[in-house]
Amino acid sequence: MIEPLKVLIVEDEALLAMELESLVEEAGHSVVGWATSSAEARGMIDSTDADIAFVDIHLTDGPTGVDVAEYIGEGQHSMVVFMTANPKRIPEHFAGAIGVIAKPYTMNGLASALRYLQEGVRRPPPVSVRPAGFTLSPAFEVDWAPAVA
Repeated sequence: MIEPLKVLIVEDEALLAMELESLVEEAGHSVVGWATSSAEARGMIDSTDADIAFVDIHLTDGPTGVDVAEYIGEGQHSMVVFMTANPKRIPEHFAGAIGVIAKPYTMNGLASALRYLQEGVRRPPPVSVRPAGFTLSPAFEVDWAPAVA
């Protein structure tokens, strides 16, 4: 059995964050913190041991989710997955993030993405088929894409 993921949620909409926390926990993983702004996120990143950070692009202090992703990448604290209704706002280099889950997401879609991410974090590359609602960044596409026979 693969060890569960420790997840940090960076989301400024309380209802979405609570729903996401519930879905993460129902899928057998744990939430190590929840931040609503880039300043809160930076503090939590430095004080938690999250494997994955689900980061919204637009936070209470503006469109700073990309800055949070870059900060996480610089410290190599966690892997980032953007969660946004507007994936076009993600820079081409994905700010070092693994990929993106587009909002609105479904319970099944998120559970599938978590299984895939769990494999990729714990025993890279993932062996499961990539879930339909999850888009890999170009860098991880190279590392995690299954070899074509």
